[in-house]
Amino acid sequence: MQVNDLIKEIDVLNNINVEGMGISGISYHSGKVEKGHLFVCVKGYKTDGHKYLKDAVTRGAVIAVVEKLQQDVDIPQIIVENSRIALARLGAAFYGYPSTKMNMIGITATNGKTTTSYMANAILENEGKRTGLIGTVTIKNGEKAIPAELTTPESLDLQKYLSEMVENDVSHVTMEVSSAALELHRVEKVDYDIVTLNNMSREHMEMHGTFESYYKVKSSLIRNASEKSVAILNLDDQYSASLVNETKAQVISFGIENKNGHIHCRDLDLTTGRGKFTVEIREGFTANGIEYKPGEFKVELAVPGLHSVYNAMVAIIIGLLSGVSIKTIQNTLKEFAGVPRRFEFIYEDEFKVVDDHFANPGNINVTLQTLDFMKYNNLHLVYAIRGQRGATINRENAEVVVDWASNLGLKELIATRSVSNTTSKDEVTDDEVQAFLDVMSKANIKVRLYDELSDAIEDGINQAKRNDLVLLAGCQGMDDGPEIALKLLKRENVEVR
Repeated sequence: MQVNDLIKEIDVLNNINVEGMGISGISYHSGKVEKGHLFVCVKGYKTDGHKYLKDAVTRGAVIAVVEKLQQDVDIPQIIVENSRIALARLGAAFYGYPSTKMNMIGITATNGKTTTSYMANAILENEGKRTGLIGTVTIKNGEKAIPAELTTPESLDLQKYLSEMVENDVSHVTMEVSSAALELHRVEKVDYDIVTLNNMSREHMEMHGTFESYYKVKSSLIRNASEKSVAILNLDDQYSASLVNETKAQVISFGIENKNGHIHCRDLDLTTGRGKFTVEIREGFTANGIEYKPGEFKVELAVPGLHSVYNAMVAIIIGLLSGVSIKTIQNTLKEFAGVPRRFEFIYEDEFKVVDDHFANPGNINVTLQTLDFMKYNNLHLVYAIRGQRGATINRENAEVVVDWASNLGLKELIATRSVSNTTSKDEVTDDEVQAFLDVMSKANIKVRLYDELSDAIEDGINQAKRNDLVLLAGCQGMDDGPEIALKLLKRENVEVR
């Protein structure tokens, strides 16, 4: 491809003559440079691509995009203000703007991106659509799939994946959009048809610094959506609801508590933990050339949790906007098994054991609200304290637990540092433990603290009696929790009373 054609897409700050110059590819990692490549020097949190330009030249790079001219290399250098933006735009142009050739669905939220994207993909797939999926767990291209390295791939890789999906006749791509991807311009040139922000709560402060910065980045998916797209917004979440008038996109709103949206989740029954409800289209609307008249239909979910109901509402609307039949939506959600560690029932016999990643105040609030809807005798909460996330997030997590303690009859709980089940990047500090314990102490909630995850879970299971519920709660520290619990449940000395 001719460099002249490519650089029309970026703001070049220096005078450079690249007339007649062609390239064989683009790279941003020096180890992946091949002969004839254009190399983009990208600045990251841990390293700076400018340091590797000399290595890229040695490997065959013939031209570079830089933010600052490098004196020790002898190839043309195109100077730009932001090389990440340049990488995104160059990648989209190099691969022929693949996102414009498919139906692109961008899903963001603090909690539930993965589950919602899998639900939506299953609905589309069961309707006979050829689908792509990009997210935390996998990158799926039709029948092929590879493990994902990032929630949202780097911009150049993303455009390559999308290009391959076009070649594979994929018609609909469901994509998780992380706050990191938005801040680092990985999705700079993705042309969305549907975007959604389901919920917002404190998370990723280590990257964004403040909640205000996090919200600004996260909400940009909606704020920057084009007039040809549709934005699905949750009126029960104050941050999502605040964007109704902040986008050029056509807004389709929904709610469970709020009945003023286009679509209402009515008659919700969560007594078993698995939602049954009526979807009511309150206001008729036309989107993507399809007219939707007022009406209603019933839905039963195979996956448990109130958060699953909110995720399902987004997936349902995505399905409707994509022309999927109501019957396909109903059948899919009745069979959809869910994503591991999202309010997952791992044991249902004399008592129930539920596993939940319990990451942040928003997620915890919805999880405990689900328990408030359910019928069981006593709750036994086993909580893995969050490591390397700071005292503040652990204090706020504890405060949400305290807020629900009275409703749930919770007077004591089990906590663990998960010493043998975390790496150094998730190791729990003394300050993080103390922040959690201080909140519990003020609320007169007794805490039995264990160093080891296995000891904490064994305590919880040993306490459980018939018709009780054991909640394994926590992020990285609880990742091994389900396996440990199931092994304990099989041991002869663990008896149900």
